[in-house]
Amino acid sequence: MSGSRRVIVVEDDRDFRESMVEYLVLNGLDVIGVESALEFYRSISLQQYDLAILDIGLPDQNGMVLAEYIRNNTTMRIIMLTAQSSLESKINAYKAGADIYLVKPIDFSELSASIYSMLSRLEPSHFQPHSVQRAEPSWQNQQPQWMLVRSNWMLFSPGGEEIKLTAKEFDLIQRLAISPEIVIQRQDLLHALDYDDNEKGNRSLDALVHRLRLKKDGNKCNIPIKTSHGSGYSFAASIKTV
Repeated sequence: MSGSRRVIVVEDDRDFRESMVEYLVLNGLDVIGVESALEFYRSISLQQYDLAILDIGLPDQNGMVLAEYIRNNTTMRIIMLTAQSSLESKINAYKAGADIYLVKPIDFSELSASIYSMLSRLEPSHFQPHSVQRAEPSWQNQQPQWMLVRSNWMLFSPGGEEIKLTAKEFDLIQRLAISPEIVIQRQDLLHALDYDDNEKGNRSLDALVHRLRLKKDGNKCNIPIKTSHGSGYSFAASIKTV
């Protein structure tokens, strides 16, 4: 099978998802299916796709949010495939970045035709072997290497490894992620974490950072929190919060 037309399906109905994926694969597309936004973010951190098929009513994040993320951060085309048929839903989907809005139930032959029609209009340079894409400037090279997911308090490393965070750990990284690679003053971090601005609060902040740095068992890279002595901390790499 050609690897030049990669499609990712984000659909939480397992039977419907698997039937859709099977049909599209039989029609010559390279397709994977995932059931949640979290799995979607993990997949795109490891693999480049040409088109995404999104349901709106996902268990962990609205499909409109995924569409906005895709439109703002990737070159993927977007098909919204949902049971929501209202005009308002359609308008919101197109505003979020959808190229096509399809309503369930749908004949898979229509879906396949829509995909091929959309992919045929892409520039020829868009379709290249994946090994070539890795050697050239591509979406993955342009995007933040780390990803912080609000819905699950999860941090993803550049290699797609999951790092589960506590509430305080998440709050700290979220604050650092607002201005990656820039030192955030201790006082700002203490306030964001609801710690007192005193010796006890500073010890709590340092202990929190220490625990995060220990979260490396099984991971290929440590969480890149950098200390600026006497000043504060920074997240010493690019990071995207979703």
